Amino acid sequence: MANLSVQSDGKPSPPLDPLRDPLSIPGDVKASIRVLVIDDERTLRESCASVLQMDGYNVTLIGRGEEALETVKRRKFDIILVDLYMSQVSGLEILQATLAAYRDTIVVVMTGNPSVTSSIEALRAGAWDYLPKPFSATHLQVLIGRASHAVMMSREAQDLRVQLLRQNGHSDKIALIGISPLFRKAVELARKVAPTDASVFISGESGTGKEVIAQFIHQHSRRAGRTLVPINCAALPEPLLESEMFGHRKGAFTGADRDKPGLLEMAHGGTLFLDELTEMSMPLQAKLLRVIQDGVVRRVGSEQQDAVVDVRFVSATNREPQEAVDEGALRSDLFYRLRVVPIKLPPLRKRPEDIPLLANHFLTHYWQRHRQMGDRSPRLSEASIAFLRSRPWRGNVRELQNVIEHVAVLAEPDQTIAPNDIPLYDDAGEWPAENVVTAAVVDEAYHPAKDRVVAQFEKEYLSRLVARAGGNMSKAARLASIDRTTLYRLMDKHQFQRDESLGPSV
Repeated sequence: MANLSVQSDGKPSPPLDPLRDPLSIPGDVKASIRVLVIDDERTLRESCASVLQMDGYNVTLIGRGEEALETVKRRKFDIILVDLYMSQVSGLEILQATLAAYRDTIVVVMTGNPSVTSSIEALRAGAWDYLPKPFSATHLQVLIGRASHAVMMSREAQDLRVQLLRQNGHSDKIALIGISPLFRKAVELARKVAPTDASVFISGESGTGKEVIAQFIHQHSRRAGRTLVPINCAALPEPLLESEMFGHRKGAFTGADRDKPGLLEMAHGGTLFLDELTEMSMPLQAKLLRVIQDGVVRRVGSEQQDAVVDVRFVSATNREPQEAVDEGALRSDLFYRLRVVPIKLPPLRKRPEDIPLLANHFLTHYWQRHRQMGDRSPRLSEASIAFLRSRPWRGNVRELQNVIEHVAVLAEPDQTIAPNDIPLYDDAGEWPAENVVTAAVVDEAYHPAKDRVVAQFEKEYLSRLVARAGGNMSKAARLASIDRTTLYRLMDKHQFQRDESLGPSV
């Protein structure tokens, strides 16, 4: 078998200059990364160890396949370098045994007889990449650097999940998942106001999680032991909404055959969540204002005060609240009563760093809901994460949630989800050129309008291209008839994540 390349003086090539290393793995992280090198050729094995130990990694060497097979079953390593063709036990067997025991271990196969068939077989079996022999010390350093960066990102994501669980309290509390500054600002505001009885007014586009924030506020309040009563003001016609909210007396209208308390009375001691408040009629807004001011409820058809209530109000709208006031859709006095603390939720397109966390959370949740216990959960590839980040998500978190549930229902156990496994409900027809063109505002200057339309086209084109190529950058460049440098420049321009772990296309 081929040996690792060394310098003319017989020493391994020096480690990469950390100042020139684009991945910049900190020294303490490298020291914590456990690397296992498995090869029955002693010289190559020890040369790899020398290079990696000089770089600061924690390296273990094994020369026999049987020993390696037993070791990987009972001991976890972060990265494993294994020769594909060894006597007695093949590298493919070791790869499969490793991933069966520890599915998040990164396995790189080395081979002195690289072929299309063997490479594809190893990648399909779960190998992270392959390393054809002979290879230089620099090639090894770069590959292990990329793998270490993936390990570091995985650890940071896990640490974040633990931190979010601690921040959000016990498992029965509402989990607010996200790391983007705009979202965390909204969460911190909700956390501060939750223990008080102050009225909260939540605004944001449909699907951004306004009701989840309302639940979070209630569950972290001193009213958590009482009821949270939600009511959608846009879902009911005015007479029915009035009856549901305030209750009615027997005989108040046709079909009112008994006295019925309203949701305000049911929420006594707890929280009333008024969703889409701006859709409530002006007469009902005036009646609600009276309840907020006096704490007294008068049912429909009643001429007396029927109940005294103690209710905390949390309201929400998908409109801009001040615009609703200016347009006469919302009473200003009611608005100021309910907006003691305003919270604005950002749309998902303004928090792309949260998409991987949300997608993985939904995938785990729906896999557990729809599958039998013991089935290994599927996982999203890096290409799929990049593709999800590129989507506009006009329906925000709710749309992402529905898409991932679709994926979970159709996925196979332990499947790696590729971009073409993700449904695109808004891409059924031809390229929506008319939507791109009409996005330009008539009174906008020519050059800014042109730049904006071109940028929108490029983002849409790249997202479709990445999906069609399954995340393979070489294939994507060929499909687009451009060189990879141009493709990378476009992806960097629009903040797409690259996934080159699939290696060259075949």
